[in-house]
Amino acid sequence: MNQADQFILGIETSCDETAAAIVKNGREIIANVVASQIESHKRFGGVVPEIASRHHVEQLTIVFEEAMNQAKLGFEDLSAIAVTEGPGLVGALLTGVNAAKALAFAHDLPLIGVHHIAGHIYANRLITELEFPLLALVVSGGHTELVYMKEHGSFEVIGETLDDAAGEAYDKVARTLGLPYPGGPHIDRLAHEGEPTIELPRAWLGEGSFDFSFSGLKSAVINTLHNAKQKGIQLEAKDIAASFQASVIDVLVTKTSQAVDKYKVKQLLLAGGVAANKGLRTALEKEFSTREGLKLVIPPLSLCTDNAAMIAAAGSILFDKGKRSDFALNANPGLELTSY
Repeated sequence: MNQADQFILGIETSCDETAAAIVKNGREIIANVVASQIESHKRFGGVVPEIASRHHVEQLTIVFEEAMNQAKLGFEDLSAIAVTEGPGLVGALLTGVNAAKALAFAHDLPLIGVHHIAGHIYANRLITELEFPLLALVVSGGHTELVYMKEHGSFEVIGETLDDAAGEAYDKVARTLGLPYPGGPHIDRLAHEGEPTIELPRAWLGEGSFDFSFSGLKSAVINTLHNAKQKGIQLEAKDIAASFQASVIDVLVTKTSQAVDKYKVKQLLLAGGVAANKGLRTALEKEFSTREGLKLVIPPLSLCTDNAAMIAAAGSILFDKGKRSDFALNANPGLELTSY
């Protein structure tokens, strides 16, 4: 181990994944441990905040120890502890923030609060070095955003959802179709079995707008199902899924393409839980993989959903910039993505 090497322990508890990871020099994953809670929340059709928080309390010590064992490091080898500060579920965030503060205090280590979406974006740095200027398409359960970056730590949100995020719309449509939680993967699977034969709206929101809206699309799917039921018409779930996904992907890819052209970026990054969607990944590759002067970066599935390696990677940039949090650090469920 080189004395100059930087090792950051990342902690992520913003929703229903309890995760700890250690990243070397901002780029190399040494350990990455995730304890999922999906089975606990499945019967409720979504994440129950109180249950999520209790599971985090139960799992945090276990995932810390497992990450340290995988990395074969002691706390004296660490450079800093990075933790998700927000956004997310306040109770869930609090468990991670307080655990990080306790570890930082006990081992006299720097503490770094990290924005969850910055983490998703920096998950891509665990695959390849970032090249600026770049554009990140962030698609998750609570966020759908286009983020322009001219350098490390610089975030300009040029487009965001005005209502439902894409991931929310996926889960709500899945629930309407009677599919289990989480709904996104089930919609994606069904969509590949069906045909987009049902006409559904696309919310373009005016010329030049990079903002998104999926609430109308969600309502259109629900109304289509209700109208068909009243008329005694049986619609195939796979065709509804295919039609819904085609509408979402059309809007995401078209607006991203327009933003890429306007901002003349060198890289396009995909980030967030919905980045695991096969249909979206395929559509982006078709649209951008051969575009001259542009590199498309899509993270592996393990780095799309919530994990702590991405928090450590984003924390590494803050660490290098000399940014530190004090012990007044608190959970911030509405934390804005700002430059640093």
